[in-house]
Amino acid sequence: MAHFRDHLREQRWDDHRYYHHNLVNQSLHFVSAITFLVAYVIVWRDPWLAALLGWGISMTSRQAGHFFFEPHDYDQVNDCSHEYKEEIKVGYNLARKVVLMGLWAFSPVLLLANPSLFGLVTPHAGLMSFLENLGMMWLALGVGGLVFRTVQLFFIRDVETGLVWATKILTDPFNDFRLYCRAPGQLARRAAAWRPGKAS
Repeated sequence: MAHFRDHLREQRWDDHRYYHHNLVNQSLHFVSAITFLVAYVIVWRDPWLAALLGWGISMTSRQAGHFFFEPHDYDQVNDCSHEYKEEIKVGYNLARKVVLMGLWAFSPVLLLANPSLFGLVTPHAGLMSFLENLGMMWLALGVGGLVFRTVQLFFIRDVETGLVWATKILTDPFNDFRLYCRAPGQLARRAAAWRPGKAS
């Protein structure tokens, strides 16, 4: 158990030091963490709504931080290239995230084209039932993505690495909230200090 905790701490530290340099990215992860925590509370009552929040706000905000704000050039702090970080990434690196987010973006189109989803759901009769079906699709995608990569890690790494990674992903909202709760305030102060025309 102690080794499991050490391994979890290592994965969290690598994730933070390699992929969360940018203050905007950290702030978006804080927004993502809050939304995921809300989703965790309501998933037991309204799983479709929790999934809409999880994918529609949490995942889009955190992935926007990675794709658009986090630097992809040589990492001077850790003395390694972006390509190296992508290669050793335990979970979903940017290339794998493109596939996952592509499936997410395509799912509403699929549901509109095939409202019964090949007989898996009751066809929607209006906007609310469409959102309920879409939310359940996104929930299945999230669970499937988690299970798929966990089992994949069992084979390409080892069982403990997969279980540690799954634990990390499920507890990331709590960890990100703690790590990045000060980032929005720091970002706001930096933006205020940078205002054009402000005397230096």
